Amino acid sequence: MKEKFKSYLIKQGYSELTPSGKPSTVYDYIKRVDKICNREKISISNLARNINIYIEKYDSNGTESDFGKKSHHAYINALKRFKEFLK
Repeated sequence: MKEKFKSYLIKQGYSELTPSGKPSTVYDYIKRVDKICNREKISISNLARNINIYIEKYDSNGTESDFGKKSHHAYINALKRFKEFLK
């Protein structure tokens, strides 16, 4: 599923690499989705099945909103892009 998510992000115009050749947004979002799975002790499939629950939990008014806001909202943004990918 991660490879399909990666392909989706690339097709949406997200960068794979920075100008200096370092991993960029595509890999960052995949890493952040993995981190949420690890924090929640769930598989990526379980995250996919319950994506709305986790978005609510990590978004502005959720119980984990402070974590979702880290790194300029990168965690919640990654979850939202993952939800778009699942449609």
